[in-house]
Amino acid sequence: MLRVIRLTKSYRTAGEEIAVLRGVDLAVATGESVALTGESGSGKSTLLHLIAGLDAADSGEIRLADVSLSGLNDAGRAELRRYRIGLVFQQFNLIPSLTVADNLVFQSRIAGRHDAAWHDELVGRLGLEPLLTRYPEQLSGGQQQRVAIGRALAPKPSLLLADEPTGNLDEDTADEVLGLARDLVDRTGCGFLMVTHSARLAATLDRQVTLHAGVVA
Repeated sequence: MLRVIRLTKSYRTAGEEIAVLRGVDLAVATGESVALTGESGSGKSTLLHLIAGLDAADSGEIRLADVSLSGLNDAGRAELRRYRIGLVFQQFNLIPSLTVADNLVFQSRIAGRHDAAWHDELVGRLGLEPLLTRYPEQLSGGQQQRVAIGRALAPKPSLLLADEPTGNLDEDTADEVLGLARDLVDRTGCGFLMVTHSARLAATLDRQVTLHAGVVA
């Protein structure tokens, strides 16, 4: 599903060039869940953003199934995100002016892939029926994260990327939300790559990959 080959990325800060990724190799199979771990500054979030097409690498290649991100411009990467990649961030990034119901269908409608039956299943599995008319500010952190996961999975992406998706949640809620995410990933068969600092949560996924000083340790 995903292959990352010799990926490098540097940033220039105050006249100094900082190498964040120094030749990363990574693969995620269809239906596989992988935890991406490592100390702060090891390049985890940078790698996730590059895979999502939110930034461009300096060198190397990212392949999502039969598509190489390296040959895509900004518009091409945005189209890939729209149709084939689901994103879940620690900050949730829900649209405050939309209800839960409208947030849930936002991504799938933009992609032209709204499936009413799948939408109803997500609502049921995520326990969102009582919340559909509420706005994000009226939800708890765990409830907002459930909506964010549902929105990301609504278009049935090929790959789900999550950056510390449970970082703002208490342990019980984190376990519940991650369990639901894994169930839904299993249900759709998409790949799942999650950045996490939690060794406990990482151990619940199929495999762990550790970044250290910009390379896979």
